[in-house]
Amino acid sequence: MRESQAREQICLFARSLFERGLSHGSSGNISARLEDGSLLLTPTDASLGFLDPARLSHVDADGRHIDGDKPTKEAPLHLALYETRAGSGAVVHLHSTHSVAVSMLPEIDARSVLPPLTPYYVMRVGDTALVPYHRPGDPAVAEAIRDLAGRHASVLLANHGPVVAGSSLSAAVYAIEELEETARLYLLLRGLNPRLLSPEQVAELQRVFTAPPPDAHHHGAA
Repeated sequence: MRESQAREQICLFARSLFERGLSHGSSGNISARLEDGSLLLTPTDASLGFLDPARLSHVDADGRHIDGDKPTKEAPLHLALYETRAGSGAVVHLHSTHSVAVSMLPEIDARSVLPPLTPYYVMRVGDTALVPYHRPGDPAVAEAIRDLAGRHASVLLANHGPVVAGSSLSAAVYAIEELEETARLYLLLRGLNPRLLSPEQVAELQRVFTAPPPDAHHHGAA
C-alpha cells in the first residue's frame, strides 16, 4: 500500500472504531505494512478518534523508529504477527468490551476461545487463541504470539483485548469487528446451550470461502 493512502486509511478506520465505542480514551492501536516492508503505526497514548495522518509513527521492518511520533508501546506484538503471518498487511488491537469480558471467563479454551456461532466468524476470523495475561507493552506478549507459530490470525490477550492480523487494513478491521460481535453473542447466549455450526458446516465455509483453518481442537467437534 502507498504511504499516503495508508496514512489516510488508518485514520479513517480508527475514527470509525472510536466513534462506535470499540476503542475508548487512548486505548487501541493500528498498523499497516507499506510496499517496502516498513510499517505505519498509531502513536503511543493517542486516541484513535483524533489521529493526524502526518504524525503517525513510521518504523522499519525491525521496529526501528524512522519518523513521526513515538510508536505505540504495543509495537512488538504487531511485529510478532507480521513475522509469523507472512501475508499480513495490517494489524488491529482494541480493548473492546465484549472481547475483553470473554477473555476473563474461566471456561474458555485457549486454543479456540469462541465457538462457531455464525458463518461470518468462521469466514473472517477463524479460531481465536488466548494469550495469558502480561502487562501492556511486555515483550512476553510478542513472544507468546510467536509461540503460536502463525496458526492464528486472531488472538485474545487475557484481561486486555483482541489483536487481529489481516491481508489488508479493511480485512483486519472487519475481522476484529466480527470477533467483537461474536463475543457479544457468546455472552448473550452463555448458559443457554445455543445451536452451533456443525463441523461439516464449518468445513464447507472454509472450502467455499477459503476461511482460516481451525486449530487441531475445535469447539464444533466437541
